[in-house]
Amino acid sequence: MLVHLPKTVAEAREHVAEGAVPVGGATLVWATWQRDGFPGQAVSLREVPQANAMGPEELGGAVVLSRIGEEVPYVLRAAAAGVGTGAVRRAATVGGNIAGSTLRCLLPAALVLEARAIVLAPHGVYETDLAEVTAKRPVLLGLRWSTPVASAYRKLPAAAGGAPPLVVATALHAGTDPDTSPRTDAGHGTSPRTDAGTGTGTGHRLRVAVRDGYDVLTATANLVPGSAHPADQLRETPLADLPGAWGLIDEQVAALMAAASAEGRTGDEPRRSD
Repeated sequence: MLVHLPKTVAEAREHVAEGAVPVGGATLVWATWQRDGFPGQAVSLREVPQANAMGPEELGGAVVLSRIGEEVPYVLRAAAAGVGTGAVRRAATVGGNIAGSTLRCLLPAALVLEARAIVLAPHGVYETDLAEVTAKRPVLLGLRWSTPVASAYRKLPAAAGGAPPLVVATALHAGTDPDTSPRTDAGHGTSPRTDAGTGTGTGHRLRVAVRDGYDVLTATANLVPGSAHPADQLRETPLADLPGAWGLIDEQVAALMAAASAEGRTGDEPRRSD
């Protein structure tokens, strides 16, 4: 197998147009290749600067999970820290996890951050939502989002080889969402709805994503004077059908409401729900 290591997006696009298979850490596809045969050519983005970016509002698709640290919001780095073993995290990439994995451990965190995907296609680079990424599995150059006021994350322990563990991710954003209809789906064979926009007006909006098995359900609550309690709003969404998640949801909602009322509204470090 010939592995291309382009140093620019333009070079990477050429290889994709020629049919090269995208590969990151290969933690998900190596066994399949050994069984079914290796592709003729592959392309890795590990030397493309844009795919290795990491900052408060961006994360490159070629970044290995073990590198994800203080630069990104808590919810995203906590999700990365909970993936597999240390050896897996040193090899697995952001793009492989979100676009190539059935578990998509980073997806709930990316959804509550309202992240947008930067995708590489044979015809060029474009921005899209996470629904397209999970449905079409394109080459993911990176993710971009706006800094949240606060965020929280919890992944329950699970037996090795058993069902995927329950995950609850939340993030609080400035501004409300004029469309608070339920966001459902993001799991095995289906796609999340992520067209929420950037928020309007005063107050805050609270995003919740729950991974239950291979599915991810999402919902939104607005925090404005006179509105129903966020937990009550969320119980009017499909999250109500996930009784095992509500202890974690309630804990995280309480922490993020405290963040919303805190003077200055800074930092998400103390908002973890352990």
